[in-house]
Amino acid sequence: MSNVTITRNDGDSRGAYHAAVDGQQTQAELTYRKDDGGKVLVADHTFVPGNLRGKGIAGKLVDALVSDAREEGIKIRPVCSYVVAAFRRHPEWNDVEA
Repeated sequence: MSNVTITRNDGDSRGAYHAAVDGQQTQAELTYRKDDGGKVLVADHTFVPGNLRGKGIAGKLVDALVSDAREEGIKIRPVCSYVVAAFRRHPEWNDVEA
């Protein structure tokens, strides 16, 4: 697979992670809203375009979310079905789950 670049766009009340794949026009994304004064990121939507599916890109987005939460000392509340399932598969993420 080509290189995947993950970027984070963080706003006052909402934010998103975007995954760009070399040579592809479309991007995958994971969106969140901030709760509890920004101490909790509510992961509410993950989308991967059809041409990028099956390449582990959604997992890379959640990995970036978890990594940033740990680094910033904040929690994640999984709401999106993909993120909920990812947290079930990764009990080692319990430290950042709200």
